[in-house]
Amino acid sequence: MSNNIAILASTRGTDMQAIIDAIESKELDAKITVMISNKEDCYALERARTHNLKGVFVNPKLKTREEYDEEISKLLEENEVDLILLIGYMKLMSDWFVQKYRNRVMNIHPSLLPAFAGDMDVNVHEAVLERGCKYTGASLIFIDEGADTGPIILQKLIKVENDDNVDSLKDKVQIVEQELFLEAIPLYFEGRLIVEGKRVFIE
Repeated sequence: MSNNIAILASTRGTDMQAIIDAIESKELDAKITVMISNKEDCYALERARTHNLKGVFVNPKLKTREEYDEEISKLLEENEVDLILLIGYMKLMSDWFVQKYRNRVMNIHPSLLPAFAGDMDVNVHEAVLERGCKYTGASLIFIDEGADTGPIILQKLIKVENDDNVDSLKDKVQIVEQELFLEAIPLYFEGRLIVEGKRVFIE
């Protein structure tokens, strides 16, 4: 395995920056060979180009989900990708893609799944506050055919303080999201993540 990573993103790619920084400082033995977005003005593309990484916009217009994913797949093969990271990627994958890359696609979710599955970004933090949760956090999963229903790789917990708001929660959760990626990526390349059904065991 060549430790090659692809990142798929639709938003700012804040977690991606932490991965780039860890690679550049030699704390993470991996290489981002391609960064792909379905949004032409995605700031994550700008991050990629700033660090001399290959950033590609793939236009989803007039394509079925599967046609779009086939185009993504060609890019992944061309760039010899081993592991795919979804970071703020606002597009559901086709069943075809999920099956082709089973247990090779990690997605980060800003809650302690299965709580608040299916919600995205600030909607999750709003729901946490409205529900009066005492704790929240982030979950890293392998994707499956459902929305946030795949095997959970790692989770991290944070305490919800009385004065927290959506922005402060988002900032705190993003920190643990980055920690989860940086913990899980080496485990994956070392072959230590063993998936059995819906469970992931770390050897």
